[in-house]
Amino acid sequence: MRGGVGNEQPAVDVRSSPCSRRRLIIACVLWASSAAGALAAGVGPDHVSITWLSVTNIYYELGPLHILTDGYITRIPKEEFYGGGGGYALTRHPHTPDVAAVTRVLEALGGPQAVDLLLTGHSHWDHSFDTATWSRLSGAPVIGSRTTCLEAAAQNLAEGRCRPVYGGERIDPAEGISLRVVRWNHSGDSAKNPEQHNPVELCDVPHPDAQTGGLRAGVAEDFPNGGGNRAFLFVVDGPRGRYSWFYQNSASAVDLTVSIILDGRDYGAPLDNLKAAMRDAGLDHVDLWIGTGGIAVARLVAPVLKPKAYLPVHWDDFFAPFERGVATPYSDPDLETFLAESHIQLLKPHQYMDRWRLDADGITTESNEAVKRALGFFETPAAPR
Repeated sequence: MRGGVGNEQPAVDVRSSPCSRRRLIIACVLWASSAAGALAAGVGPDHVSITWLSVTNIYYELGPLHILTDGYITRIPKEEFYGGGGGYALTRHPHTPDVAAVTRVLEALGGPQAVDLLLTGHSHWDHSFDTATWSRLSGAPVIGSRTTCLEAAAQNLAEGRCRPVYGGERIDPAEGISLRVVRWNHSGDSAKNPEQHNPVELCDVPHPDAQTGGLRAGVAEDFPNGGGNRAFLFVVDGPRGRYSWFYQNSASAVDLTVSIILDGRDYGAPLDNLKAAMRDAGLDHVDLWIGTGGIAVARLVAPVLKPKAYLPVHWDDFFAPFERGVATPYSDPDLETFLAESHIQLLKPHQYMDRWRLDADGITTESNEAVKRALGFFETPAAPR
């Protein structure tokens, strides 16, 4: 596979964070891992607990290793956005992260030591706006696009805490656990909403507003998509066998088979990149696909992944306050029919902080009552599986 996270080990500033020695070791391993794999294959945890925290925010508990993807808890009202084909190009005012809200969720998960690594799929506000806040509160390093790192720098994240990835990297955060970065695309269409869909990276650190310290969250302002998207293929070699899952937080069927070209560099076609990652991992299927894009994307991606189960994300209201929880139940009849006909199990979310257990034997629902109650949510009866 192409490239690597790098052989150098940049300093990780832990002076202002409650990092443990184990956290620092994990960070250094992440920076040192390469496409060839810095760690020998070993026995990983026997399962992963997977929690949905709204939008595309997914929390993975892999034994002592805890990973959060995205983590957008702040809510910027819809009326703040305007312009462009999708209506999200520009904003009326700068905004700052809701640190109190992020802190509340982090405490419900177990406090600063509950997050060891932060991943961002792409750099729009509804994915990366709170990334720097999570990192400052937990001390966890960040992996994402160059744009995500520049946004984080504008929000005063310590230098060296965020590492950009470009697609093709393999990262080994702990024994028996690997993840491969898959260069991906973003939803939309160049003919309809290019400012949202086309791959764009920031060139410099954004300038915060002089009065508020806030950033402009528009997709044509301080939060472009970061060169398209980054998806992640996870593989765990557990004591009872291997299990795997694929995570992508946006996609467009329009050009999944077309190379992503940015600044004259060809990053490959998303589906080809996924196939390469699958080959590199020695996989002919995954146990779980966590994704979005509806039936049009599913028809293209499912034949490559051959997933046993599917968890839909980014279907909820990401403008309403997080504390409100899910207001409208998940429903996508066309996709549900496709999944049933393809013998792919649908994991239908009901409420924020729903949790599942994945291991070598499959996936089951787990209770997460204590965390839900801490956030004002309550368990709901599971739908028939």
